[in-house]
Amino acid sequence: MRRPAAGLSAVIGVTIGLATPAMPAAEPQTSAPAVRPALVVPPPVSPALARTLDPVIDALWSRFSRRGAMGHVVYISQFWRLAGNTGYDATINRVHARLLAAGFEDRASPDRTSQDAATSSTWIEEYPNAGKGWRYTVGTLALEHRGAPEEILLSRERTNLAVCINSFSTVPGGVVAPLVDVGSGDKDDDYGGKTIKDAIVLGDADPGELWRHAIARGARGIVSTSLGAYVNPDRPGAVATPRAEWSILQWGSIPYDDMRKGFAFKATPRAAVALRKALAHDGQTTVRAEVASTFSTAPNRLLVAEIPGRVAPTERVVITAHVQEPGANDNASGVATLTEIARAMRAGIRAGAIPQPDRTITFLWLEEISGSREWLKDHAEGAKHVRYMFSMDMTGEDTSKTGGTFLIERWPDPGAVWDRPWDPHTEWGRSDVKAETLKGDLINDLHLAICGRVSARTGWVVKTNPYEGGSDHTVFGAAGIPAVLDWHFTDRYYHTNLDTADKTSPSEMRNVGVSVAATAWILASTSESTALAVARVVTSAGTARLAIEQGEGAKLAAAESDRSDARVRQDQIVQAWKKWYGEAVRSAVRLVTGQPSSTLTQRLDELAASFTGSK
Repeated sequence: MRRPAAGLSAVIGVTIGLATPAMPAAEPQTSAPAVRPALVVPPPVSPALARTLDPVIDALWSRFSRRGAMGHVVYISQFWRLAGNTGYDATINRVHARLLAAGFEDRASPDRTSQDAATSSTWIEEYPNAGKGWRYTVGTLALEHRGAPEEILLSRERTNLAVCINSFSTVPGGVVAPLVDVGSGDKDDDYGGKTIKDAIVLGDADPGELWRHAIARGARGIVSTSLGAYVNPDRPGAVATPRAEWSILQWGSIPYDDMRKGFAFKATPRAAVALRKALAHDGQTTVRAEVASTFSTAPNRLLVAEIPGRVAPTERVVITAHVQEPGANDNASGVATLTEIARAMRAGIRAGAIPQPDRTITFLWLEEISGSREWLKDHAEGAKHVRYMFSMDMTGEDTSKTGGTFLIERWPDPGAVWDRPWDPHTEWGRSDVKAETLKGDLINDLHLAICGRVSARTGWVVKTNPYEGGSDHTVFGAAGIPAVLDWHFTDRYYHTNLDTADKTSPSEMRNVGVSVAATAWILASTSESTALAVARVVTSAGTARLAIEQGEGAKLAAAESDRSDARVRQDQIVQAWKKWYGEAVRSAVRLVTGQPSSTLTQRLDELAASFTGSK
């Protein structure tokens, strides 16, 4: 999930200190979870809007198959999915088959029963693969002991993600080489006075950085111990994590290098301690590393399904889930959730429980970031008419097990520019968003309101975070399309071998999926009266936001040593929110297909005037 964004390096760069060769205590040690302040509650929905919305939620809720979603997660999470490899393609094929079984017609099939553009359809697109379709079948790292059997520390059977992406095969049976500990391994000084050539290098830096230094000095391979701060059980304020989880590791990758053909392992804390303990005891230690991997030149595949709009079929609301990555929550759960809401929506429309949307709803299963870019490029004309977008990434977490919280990552608003203690960023980290680039839109508050309608059924906890970027919503947002990310964080198993199906909740997938699908439907199916009702939801949310920004912001400003500068900044922030919400209210005009009436635009101007002071 998610490619690096500004601020992430500060998180990823923190590693567990493993220099002391002592094993963890057997009994779990826990600390209190960090408290995340709640900024807003979902804005209220008027009775009239509820009468439009609730039947759609009901129809989706009753037709969403939790059993089907979990079946997808269990199946998909057995694979390390990279574009072009067998696991990725098996996932695409499974989802495609599920859609066909649900009544979507295969647009590419010569036996297609209908050529009617109004028929829901699905198809697979292909494009050149920038990656190498890597997979591995053997990955073993063992300590060699004189006169005694070797001690296997890492293996594919025990820890499926121990070998880094783009590792090349060793000779059959593996290579035996000296182990050299370089400490951190991200600085030239770490290598001074050490014989690196033909060695296997152990270091705490992330695999890419360790690889860059070690392989250039002739190392055969590397072993990285890096572990993100949010899965470090020893950090202050950590979510409660058993110390027994020293079997955890975060998967990683190294550059593709067909000249050196090296390899890389990610070590669990337990394995790293064992390696360093052996070095401390013997002075010199050898290890055996064996890797069997393959690379593929198969094309990248992108699965599309569409429920066509009845009024404006060329206009679209897009929902995506990325396929690649090895985890259950990340992102087998997103793939499963998207699959089941597509099926549920089509079934509801076919039964007459959900009206056919006015705009087309497009579902995309793809490679994160690159797949979104490819779809926008290959469908450049159609992309001009995409009105809204949702990214579904890590949508199914059992929050009682992962520690993650469901979050709506908002379309950029002033919270992405100015840090406020009541509206914190996640540990993912903020992006460098400029105030002058902000443009208000209704998508944040409408989606939050609809999540609130769903949460009323079960007590589901819904929170938001300011825009941070790094997944497919970033690509669509860069194209000017209002987009949000539905996800969970901070997750103690993020990008680790312990992101497994048992930590995924079918009920959470239904909560998120129904909320996204209902929001997408109303964005695709809005009359002028509904558009006005949505504008009132946004107005209510904006009024609540301004009350917080003005009241709590004034307290912050008064507490600063330089109160003059603080008051100037406080006024700047308040004015930015007023401008943003004025634009967000007026953006409801875009909900209407065709030409909006002058009455609607006038009413929207009147609502926006509560923020802008003018009509």
